[in-house]
Order: sequence, then structure tokens, then C-alpha cells
Amino acid sequence: MNIALRQSELRDLYEKVEAGARISCDDATRLFASKDLNALAAMAGVVRRRKNGNRASYILNCYVNYSNYCILSCQFCAFARKKRDADGFQLTVDEVVAKARAALEVGVTEMHIVGGLHPSLPFSYYTDMLRALKALDARLQLKCFTAIEILHLAWLSKKSVRDTLVELRDAGLESLTGGGAEIFRKDVRTQIARGKESAEEYLDVHRAWHQLGGRSTCTMLFGHVESLADRVDHLDQLRRLQDETHGFTGFVPLPYQPENNGIPVDHPPSGFDTLRTIAISRIFLDNFDHITAYWVGMGLKLAQVALTYGADDLHGTILEEHIFHMAGAKTPQLHTEAEMIKAIREAGLAPVQRDTFYQPIKIWNGAPTPPVGEARASSAVLEDNLASA
Repeated sequence: MNIALRQSELRDLYEKVEAGARISCDDATRLFASKDLNALAAMAGVVRRRKNGNRASYILNCYVNYSNYCILSCQFCAFARKKRDADGFQLTVDEVVAKARAALEVGVTEMHIVGGLHPSLPFSYYTDMLRALKALDARLQLKCFTAIEILHLAWLSKKSVRDTLVELRDAGLESLTGGGAEIFRKDVRTQIARGKESAEEYLDVHRAWHQLGGRSTCTMLFGHVESLADRVDHLDQLRRLQDETHGFTGFVPLPYQPENNGIPVDHPPSGFDTLRTIAISRIFLDNFDHITAYWVGMGLKLAQVALTYGADDLHGTILEEHIFHMAGAKTPQLHTEAEMIKAIREAGLAPVQRDTFYQPIKIWNGAPTPPVGEARASSAVLEDNLASA
């Protein structure tokens, strides 16, 4: 332990973490109250190294939003549209497949597919889409749908959540996305997402999927109207479900984007707040193997710094993302593989290309990568292909 940590007010918690002991909710509250970001980094680093050594990962993935039409009107959402809106859209199954075909040409291994709760698409649209994508390439991993989408699809299919998940799994679904968790506390959820699924419903969907042998990620949207105690409660509920099912592959903290939505925020997430939230998530979620620094919401440079604050994953190349960018994110639409590798190496870690389940596909070690400029030029061609797909 260095001198700064010996003198830190968090020394007892550092010793607890170093010993592999679980911290309590009260401990997490203390961590959020502290301004000692270096101590948080040191504690989070202990957990990250214990779980992942000197490696940090990324995935070659493509985001597809099949439609932004939605029957809900969540206050924070800048993505959803009604059928009367001129900028609403919906893709046919053939159009989704065309985007997947373009993505496969550059080595994408995962399609990340979500959308609004469409008012009229039949359940068969979703199963047909999954089957068509699997027919295109059986190796393409399909990570699709949020918990609220699953509830909507269960309503469409007139089946239980479990039976709906079985049917989607049989059509090709391999992982649920973690979107829609927002903040679990009921009064906060009412303020930001009135009409959306409850915390219990979100957790029950993931529980049912895990009980079927499925895996999923989970999220927390932070930096809006919630308190720090609300964040601790959210993390605690996720940790308790993970104790029960062991079905979460990773946790993705999402910084709130305040620009284009109906919830004004005086103090949106700062760099300090983002880094401490990632660090405390790594420390508290001791039964999670992976914490992702979502560069779309924080920028690649801050995500790179987050690799020294407990994160071990930079998420993916993305290729096409609408939800955060429509909310006001100023980050690029995509980052190339070479840029991800460069960011990881500059943080002093070994880059690993992973699959949907965080399993290694390629460990780079000292292998050379394409120059970033060359990769950026080829990605511009891909952007054009995706736009026309």
C-alpha cells in the first residue's frame, strides 16, 4: 500500500477490497461521498486485475435500430417517435439483413439490435428477423432487445415472458441487451420513464432469461435526477440478482445525455462523476467479471482513462448508433478496431478482441495493427455502405 492510501480515509475499505471481502451498501455510500478519486482507482484496480489481469477487451459489433416508433413517451428519451412524426422510421427484415451483410464484410461478430415498442409490427417480424440473420451467417451472434421490448413481445405473442424468450431463443436470439434499467428506485423511475416497466419487471425478464441458460448485460443510467443513494440501491439490486442467477456477463454504466430530452439537469455527469461511478461499480459488483466504459456516452479518451478506474472493456466499434446521438452525444458514430487497440495499449493494457459473452477471439499481445488513419478511411466506406443498406 502506498503512502497516499495509508493516509486515506478509505484505508479500511481498501484493505477490505484487497482481502477479497464484499463491501456493503454503507461502504458504497462512503465511497460515493469521498473525493479521493485516486483511492477509488486503486481499489477498483485491485478488483480489475484480480478478475482480468492485464487485459482489456473490445468487440467488433454493429448497432441496428429496426424502428424508432414507440408507444411509450419516456421523459428522457430523444429517440422515440410517433407514427405522425416525419422523422420516424422502421426497417424491413431485408433492410436489417443488408446492414448485417455489410457489417460482416469487415469482420463484425455481433449484431446489437433494439428499437422502440412498435405499435403495429407483428411478433413474426421479430422471429423472422432473427432467423434471417442466422441464415446469413450462423456465427453472427445476435444480442437483441431490452427487457421492456421482451414484455412488449410477450404481449404481442400472447404468451408468458418465459415462453416468449424460448421462442426468440429458438429463432436465434443469443443474448439480451441490458438497456432500460435506468434507475430502479420507483420515485425516480416515475420521474424519468413513467409507463415503462418497473424495476421488478426488468429484473424478472433477465431472471427468466438466465434460468433458461441465457446470458445478458445490464446497465445503469446515471447523472440525472437520482441521488447517490439511488445508485447504490440500483447496484445492490443487480448484485443480488447476479448472486441468484450468475447470468450477467457485464455491467455498463451509462452517463446521462441531457441535450435533447425533457428532463433538464443542472449538473450532468462530469468526468469526475463518471470515473468514480465506474470505479465504485467495479468495487461493489464483486460477482461481475466485466465493467464496460461505454465510449459513446463519455468519449473514447475518458473511456480510455476509465481503464485505470476499474473498467476492463471499451465496448465495440458500434458502426451505427442512434439512441445516444439523438440525445445529444457528440462522439463519432463509430471507432475502428485500430483505434480501440491503440487506446487500450496507451493505457498500458493488452488488447483482446472478444465475442458477445466476453470470451477472447484474438489476443493481440505484440501483434501489429493497421494504422489508425488507414482504418478510418476504410470505415468511411463502410459507413456509406451501411447508409445505403
